[in-house]
Amino acid sequence: MPICQYYNQIGMLAYLLIGFFRMDIYHKILKQYWGYDEFRPLQEDIIHSVSQGKDTLGLMPTGGGKSLTFQVPAMAMEGICIVVTPLIALMKDQVDNLRERGIKALAVYSGMTRQEIITTLENAVFGDYKFLYVSPERLATQLFLSKLQHMNVCLLVVDESHCISQWGYDFRPSYLRIVEIRQHIPEVPVLALTATATADVIEDIQEQLHFKEKNVFRKCFERKNLAYIVRGTEGKQEELVRILEKIRGSTIVYVRSRLRTKDVSDFLIKNGFSSDFYHAGLNASDKIRKQNAWKNNEIRIIVCTNAFGMGIDKPDVRLVVHTDLPNSIEEYFQEAGRGGRDGEKSYAVILYDRNDTAKLKKRIRDEFPEREFIFHVYQSLAYFFQIAEGYGTGMIYDFNIHQFCSVYKLPILPVHNALKILDLAGYIEYTDEVDNRSRLMFTVYRDDLYHYNFDKEYEQLVNTILRLYTGLFTNYAAINEAEIALRMDKSRNAVYEMLKVLDKRNIIDFIPHKKTPLIAYTQPRIDVKYLNIPRIVNEDRRFRFEKRIEAISHYAEQNEICRSRILLSYFGEKKINDCGQCDICLAKNGSGLNNKTFNEISQAVKELIKSDLLSVDHIVGSLPEYNQKDILDTIRFLVDRGELGMISGKVRVINA
Repeated sequence: MPICQYYNQIGMLAYLLIGFFRMDIYHKILKQYWGYDEFRPLQEDIIHSVSQGKDTLGLMPTGGGKSLTFQVPAMAMEGICIVVTPLIALMKDQVDNLRERGIKALAVYSGMTRQEIITTLENAVFGDYKFLYVSPERLATQLFLSKLQHMNVCLLVVDESHCISQWGYDFRPSYLRIVEIRQHIPEVPVLALTATATADVIEDIQEQLHFKEKNVFRKCFERKNLAYIVRGTEGKQEELVRILEKIRGSTIVYVRSRLRTKDVSDFLIKNGFSSDFYHAGLNASDKIRKQNAWKNNEIRIIVCTNAFGMGIDKPDVRLVVHTDLPNSIEEYFQEAGRGGRDGEKSYAVILYDRNDTAKLKKRIRDEFPEREFIFHVYQSLAYFFQIAEGYGTGMIYDFNIHQFCSVYKLPILPVHNALKILDLAGYIEYTDEVDNRSRLMFTVYRDDLYHYNFDKEYEQLVNTILRLYTGLFTNYAAINEAEIALRMDKSRNAVYEMLKVLDKRNIIDFIPHKKTPLIAYTQPRIDVKYLNIPRIVNEDRRFRFEKRIEAISHYAEQNEICRSRILLSYFGEKKINDCGQCDICLAKNGSGLNNKTFNEISQAVKELIKSDLLSVDHIVGSLPEYNQKDILDTIRFLVDRGELGMISGKVRVINA
């Protein structure tokens, strides 16, 4: 063997061995912290790519285990992993889950005080933390950038990465600032993750994030166990009952408004079903209680808005019903995909009537109010908070939209969307759902506590807090006053008042629970004549919103093309076959067979007789893989339709 060939083989062997040992490390981490023995196929591919320092885009359907693709490799790397995500509730859940596994994680998001943010970022620099979750709005602040320079960042993760593309269904200009972060950490690889993306969005994500080279891993979005159904009906609630009686098992019912969640749930309860309702306006304890009751099968049905589902992994959902058309195919695909994650037969059903598309089109006016209206809302907001021109930057205000609309006699929904547009344009941050638990941190050293002359009650309070929670001298911790009160045999209000006293004595920094929307000014207030709403956040978004409405309306209204085929084609899937189980496939032919089986048998029969006349018995004998009755039904239907003919008891092709 030539010496160069020998060394080449040795080098290849070494490379393979390094890769093997690397993956072995990841399997050990997976087992130690998550209890799994094996990765799912695409997870391992993405992890391998990231471990090689490559910019990577991973497309994984809802419930595909996206978080493990960065959490596992980051645990094996030196330094901290920064995760950018717009979903505050999901961010909090992931941080809590990591901490429960003994993994140090932090989060920075809207609603935190400046001191909290400073403390959190300093812990990210000095505290040996593995994960820092950040909302995109917090990335480009001078405070974050100044702390970033001192962080040892090993990986940058962009979750919901379709938000960076103006072609995506949830475009957010704040995501464009991620590129600035990359300039500060040029050698750090980026992992972009999304559950749904069209071909245009896939290209745009890589371009916007300055991928060094294109590198996409995608899982086929086909769900062979999930049957997509559109049921035309004018009596949706009655039809819902009929479906629930026919299809057993755990169920999600999506409705458009918060009010209807309770109305529909009450209707189902009256009809003998175990049901509850869920929406973003509930308090945190109610959300957790309802989620757990449904996850543990204490109730069968959860009636909810699209706020439900993020971070909830329940594999045995047999039925997902939409009583209203979603805003887009992307939204529908993600929500429908929460059914049948265990691989068992499940159903995704849309209840549709002729007025649904018209209702959806009406939403365009509410979603995208006129520029003059947006300007009026901006000006009224300044009057509401009494902010003079040139002032306001960095100020955060609790915001009651009902009170605001009442004062200025404005419609709530257009105001809500006008504020969203002002947010996208960069003038304010509008956080319409914030539910922050009470937090505290000791502002004195642990040893200094012994020098305070606490009375018996306050000594008991301090000791109870220290027993229940950890890390309180270096970071803010979410606390539960009710739990503390139970341990101390006191009322929750009494504990609350005692915590306020400790805060006034500068022993702790106590931030009480708050559940309210927030408005934060990111720029000084300006005269409305200088207000600039870019086309990209208004007119362009409106145009694409209209196109998405057209796409989801076409999906619901058409009755010719396989539902699964339409969905998969939308996301650029190639070589798609009919699913054989959607309502179109089942109704497409009158043979009594599902469309997939019918098509297979039809093609096989025509192939057999394309050059010769054959008897029915001969055809049946030549196709042992199919049921005899199915073959006969197919031949009979094709003869009736004029595609096959009979001559002296033999079959021939008429229309090949």
